Amino acid sequence: MPSVTPALPSCGEAGLPGGDSGPGLPEDVAAVRQVLLAGDEPTVVVAHSYGGIVTAEAAAGIGAVRHLVLVSSYLPEVGQSLSEFGDGGPAPFLDVDPDAGTFGVRPELLVDTFLQDCDPEVQAQAADHLARQSVRVTGQPVGAAAWQHVPSTHLVCAQDRGTPPRRQREFARRADRIVELDAGHHPFLSQPAAVRDLLLSL
Repeated sequence: MPSVTPALPSCGEAGLPGGDSGPGLPEDVAAVRQVLLAGDEPTVVVAHSYGGIVTAEAAAGIGAVRHLVLVSSYLPEVGQSLSEFGDGGPAPFLDVDPDAGTFGVRPELLVDTFLQDCDPEVQAQAADHLARQSVRVTGQPVGAAAWQHVPSTHLVCAQDRGTPPRRQREFARRADRIVELDAGHHPFLSQPAAVRDLLLSL
């Protein structure tokens, strides 16, 4: 079963252009949509965390997409943005640089917030994969809501310290099916077999 993981232009190393000129949600949507339009095989789109914002618009109106799986993620209505799903301010585990127009996870809080249930090997390598992201993505509204027209499953991660489970359960009410797993923010790293079995069951 082939899979593709498109890179999101809004996520990059330090030095990512910020302000109004940097890439944001529209560029992320275009990158994912390009991949989805490249083939006509029945496709399951798996979106993690912020990926649910991107997928809501990127997967809209594409006939090959037969199911959406949202992992510790968001299901925005048309016109909603990422900032509307927060608690009113930057999360304590984020480092925001207003001058550069980027934000990222504080390295010292990475493991305890997102990877507490992963193997030590995964935890040790995680910081090498951190990247800054354009602040623009937080306030840009989505222009479509694919989950309104495509069957969807929300995987709630009950031990997530990044996206609180109580909030996930609120978001998940919009999905057709809810599955809960006793896992942190990255279940595909801590419990890959469970995630695999879920995908194969669709």
